[in-house]
Amino acid sequence: MALHPDRLLPIEAEARGIARELFASVEKLPILSPHGHTEPAWFARNEAFADPVSLFVRPDHYIFRLLYSQGVPLEALGIPDRNGVPTNTDNRAIWRLFAKHWYQFRATPSRIWFEHALESNFGIAERLTEANADSIYDAIAAALPDPRMRPRALFDRFGIEAISTTDGALDSLTFHDEIARSGWPGRVLPAYRPDAVVDPDRDAAGFAGRVEQLVALAGTPLSWRGYLDAHRARRAYFKARGATSTDHGHPSARTENLPAAEAAALFERVLFGGHSPEEADRFRGQMLTEMARMSLDDGLVMQIHPGAWRNHNRDLFAAFGPDKGADIPTPTNFVTALKPLLDEVGNEAGLTIILFTLDETAFSRELAPLAGHYPALRLGPPWWFFDSPEGMRRFHETVTETAGFYNTVGFNDDT
Repeated sequence: MALHPDRLLPIEAEARGIARELFASVEKLPILSPHGHTEPAWFARNEAFADPVSLFVRPDHYIFRLLYSQGVPLEALGIPDRNGVPTNTDNRAIWRLFAKHWYQFRATPSRIWFEHALESNFGIAERLTEANADSIYDAIAAALPDPRMRPRALFDRFGIEAISTTDGALDSLTFHDEIARSGWPGRVLPAYRPDAVVDPDRDAAGFAGRVEQLVALAGTPLSWRGYLDAHRARRAYFKARGATSTDHGHPSARTENLPAAEAAALFERVLFGGHSPEEADRFRGQMLTEMARMSLDDGLVMQIHPGAWRNHNRDLFAAFGPDKGADIPTPTNFVTALKPLLDEVGNEAGLTIILFTLDETAFSRELAPLAGHYPALRLGPPWWFFDSPEGMRRFHETVTETAGFYNTVGFNDDT
């Protein structure tokens, strides 16, 4: 396998020479990871990772979604069902199956990431195949108990200055508190993600109960004003533990700016039932504007990740639950959708709203012109399906001339 040090640089000699110089100037800089999905429990407990499958296969929907597309059932990969029960618990058999299909990851970012991880962390320079599956499994398994492979040691070795986890509004942040009490100096920060108490269509039967839990945690009344005050209180709770951002994963970028009485009536309908899908979308849109107002007050950077049709595969969702690789991009009309929010706060230079998209056609047509004008807006980098070498290239080709470098925010790794 022996990865070439110039593997992501240009082919043409003069351009490659310039790229080498640029890379050398930043290669050793510390990593600031503002939107990660690492588990705070890793850093609180600092326990060894259990085995190669639970590290590389079972938690990675990039891996198992492509295998599923090639006819590999999730049951065979040991993915737990909706009740948390896996059909296959033989990790070595799962790894052999993974290795048998590894060739199907040619030309994908998953192959780049996985092979880089094998070589740079485990010293494995063989490409994974069905023939060497057991020996590579054994090499990884033998290395994992080493103290140098534990989360805090990796954090230090990778040169991470800070990493932000993504935490629900109802999360107690217990593990963040444990990290703070431990005396370990690594900065693992929470990010406030309120989707579960903002989206009436997400596990609709439990929405009212989650809202009731939110206001109970904050000690506010179960009313529109009490609900907004509860968000303010929870944001302050997160900020006291180091949070610098919020994150919003809505089906669309729709925003609203309703009169207070109309917003309160809408809250009552979505809370106590009888609302339509249109009203649910309208409520989500109102809450984006409310969250932007709150960010203007408390300084938390606002990240908006819209445009995914979550759990598109009906049968897979029924059997395995959410987040099983079946989230599919949809078109997102930012110019129209964001207008109510931008009319309210778009001209505020003290506010930062980072826009992400799964619709690459929006980069040059909508996002670059918006971020190149409104002081509050910044462009998030290629996300999800597009956080790849080619995705980054397309992003810069389509947005930089219009928005410039300084209306973008670097590369969020979405770890």
